[in-house]
Amino acid sequence: MERTFAIIKPNALADGNAGKIISRIYEEGFTIVGLKKLYLSKIEAEGFYHVHRERPFFDELTDFMASGPCIVMVLQADNAITRWRELMGATDPAEAAEGTLRREFGKSVGVNATHGSDAPETAAFEIGYFFSGLELL
Repeated sequence: MERTFAIIKPNALADGNAGKIISRIYEEGFTIVGLKKLYLSKIEAEGFYHVHRERPFFDELTDFMASGPCIVMVLQADNAITRWRELMGATDPAEAAEGTLRREFGKSVGVNATHGSDAPETAAFEIGYFFSGLELL
């Protein structure tokens, strides 16, 4: 079993789609082993997305992530990282395949409803950023 990190972003919560996304997570065979609803401060968002600090979209991304509540999760399944990324779809909702979360709930490249780790090392950092070992059931 593999674990990955996932976020339901502020736009998906504001639009009332968090429950639909969580239902899809279960339908696709994932187990949620950690879940929190929280507000990220700008500084917390900057720390989380530090790898993108030099990218032109960094300020827009961190402002968006601090704009409202989000849900952070740890998902578990066989090949969880790859399977979650496939379920999310392409970063740009307009390019995401039919039936993916970003196609259904995303609005733009920057406001795309979900986040997921892209590699085991990334997942380890992202999980540790939000969860202690005692919080993962």
